[in-house]
Parts: sequence; structure tokens; C-alpha cells
Amino acid sequence: MVEIKNLTKKYDGHTALNDLTVTIEEGRIYGFLGPNGAGKTTTMNIITGCLAATSGTVTIDGYDILTHPREAKKRIGYLPEQPPLYLDMTPREYLTFACGLKGIKGKDVSAQVQKAAAMTQIEDHLDRLIKHLSKGYKQRVGIAQAVLGDPKLIILDEPTVGLDPKQITEIRELIKNLGRNRTVILSSHILSEISSVCDNIMILRKGRLVACDTPENLQHTMIGEITLSVTADRKSNNLSKALSSVRGLSSFECVPSQRDEGCFEYTFRYSPELDLRHTIARLFYDEKALVLSMREVRLSLEDVFLKLTASDEEPAEPEDSREETESEEA
Repeated sequence: MVEIKNLTKKYDGHTALNDLTVTIEEGRIYGFLGPNGAGKTTTMNIITGCLAATSGTVTIDGYDILTHPREAKKRIGYLPEQPPLYLDMTPREYLTFACGLKGIKGKDVSAQVQKAAAMTQIEDHLDRLIKHLSKGYKQRVGIAQAVLGDPKLIILDEPTVGLDPKQITEIRELIKNLGRNRTVILSSHILSEISSVCDNIMILRKGRLVACDTPENLQHTMIGEITLSVTADRKSNNLSKALSSVRGLSSFECVPSQRDEGCFEYTFRYSPELDLRHTIARLFYDEKALVLSMREVRLSLEDVFLKLTASDEEPAEPEDSREETESEEA
């Protein structure tokens, strides 16, 4: 759907984008992540034709945004971080005006306005002044403007910024619905939003693409080993022998528990391709050792983001913030 090749943008000696190359497939939701100044908004502005690149090319559905801007832009719907709303208009008036800008004419105008309103669930507010709408509904009006004309590509820059939790949840669901039959590019600083909404994540650092994959694969590839912590009520030599023969288990250790008197803390390490919780729990059961707790520690998306966007001068944050997933007691 979108082909970005060797895209570079420089401002007075500052390089905002540095030889960015990426392919965005049709029918998927892509999330742009990166610290401030990483180049996310610059990339979006170039894709939409709002900004010229210093070098490189962007094609939308086969049309170059520079040499065939009219055909390329017909396939794009764009919501900037600050929605370009006319507050003294009603949503109906504003969307009708936007139809004119997009070249939609005649009876198609009313049909497109109603379709966009239904899609964004603003039908009951079409004739209220935009300035009287809540922040969430203003965002919906902005998204309705973006979907006019049924573009194949929807680009949303920070669509949930400044919204309350209820509004954020509603806009996320709206984005998921949009992604069912369109390609969506979404920029956000909220990692949980990206991971819950997007099929693929693109992480930028200093104008370069440092990762492009699914949230699950990003976490998977960044993990060296899985750590499994088990608290049991006893220590057994037979258990140690049995554990040493578990295939795929690279190491384990056992120390007295600091929290539970008379109990022991086991730490197991193994490849992220494996899930040895059931096997290990069964061995404890066979040795009549009661498992009081079991938790598997994996890198969170936040950890992955910190690793990939750490500057050349500064080390990544330590992995103390790994997320823990509690499993049921054996």
C-alpha cells in the first residue's frame, strides 16, 4: 500500500529523517513509536504530501506523492495532531465543506457525510456547533473528515491525546473498526495503545527505523531468556536431579526464601520459544512439593522501546521493570 524508499529530510543541517525505507502492507494497522524528535510527524507529513522530502520517494497505492500528488492524495485520509476544525461550523457543514476540498460533488456529498457520521458515531451531533462538542467528539469529527471519500489509507497523528479514559477507549475501538478494511497508520506516545490497537509497530530513533514487526515478535526477539520464579515449601535432592534433565532448561538455582520462612525460591531460565511451566509444576507435584507461587518474567513493550530508542551516549534503562505474569498455583 505504501512504499517508502531512502527517505531523508534535513532542516538547516539537522537530519529529521535519515534514509528511511519501509513497506506498509494493505489492510493492517501500523503504529509509529519513538521519542520526541524521532521523525514520526515528519514522516506522516511527507506521506500525506504536506511536506517535501530532501531525498527519497513515497508511493501510495503505486502513485508517487511528488509526481502524482492528486492521485496519491485521493487515497489518503489524514488527521493531524491538531484537528483542522472550524469551530463555528456544525459537523454537517464542516464535512460538506471538506467534501468540496476532496472533490466530492453532487448527491455523493450527502451520502458521504452520512456514511462518515455513522462510521464515527456522530449522527446525533451533526447540527450542533463544533465548539460546543466535547474533546472526544471533536476528535470524531476530525476522523470523519479523514474517512470522507473512502480512502484506502488513514493516517492519524496522536488521535487520543488530551482525551479522558472513556473517550480513549471509544476512539481505540473506532480505529480498530477503521482497520478492518483499510490501512491505518497511527502515531502515539502511549505504548499500551499501540500494542492493543496495532498489528505492526514501527519504532523510530533519530530519524532511522530501528524496528518494524508485530508487538509479540518485537518482545520475542528482544528476549534473551525467560526467567521463571517458583516458591515451594520444600527442597528435594530428587527434584534437583529431575530438573537437571528437563530439555530446554538452561539453568536453575534454589535459595532459601526471604519472604516465606522455611520455603525455597527456585529460579529457572530457558529459551523464549519454550513454555516449561507445566513441566516444572508437574515435577514439583511428583515430589510432593507444594508450589506457593509461580511467575514468568518477560520483557514488556516498554522495555523493548527503551532498548531500541536508547541514545548512543546513554545506556538503555535496566530491565527491572519487566512485567510479571502470574500463573495459577500448581
